[in-house]
Amino acid sequence: MRERTVGIRELKAKLSKCVREVRRGATIVVTERGRHVARLVPAADSLDERLAILKNSGTILWSGRRLRSTRPVARARGRRTVGGILVENRR
Repeated sequence: MRERTVGIRELKAKLSKCVREVRRGATIVVTERGRHVARLVPAADSLDERLAILKNSGTILWSGRRLRSTRPVARARGRRTVGGILVENRR
């Protein structure tokens, strides 16, 4: 998979060309003042395809096994829910 870096100014000027490159399979990293801010990758149809793209690009490391279920970290006392407490605290 090809990958190239493009600044925001260049991306705005050559958006159509960049989209054509991505459609053909390239990956474009968008930078702002030298810092990576976004990555344009070809759209995938299924979850398996998207995971394969992320795995092949080195963005994620995954063995393919199912994740184990975990116990909740926090519990609310009484009849209140954690979501209800969060909403109450945001007011």
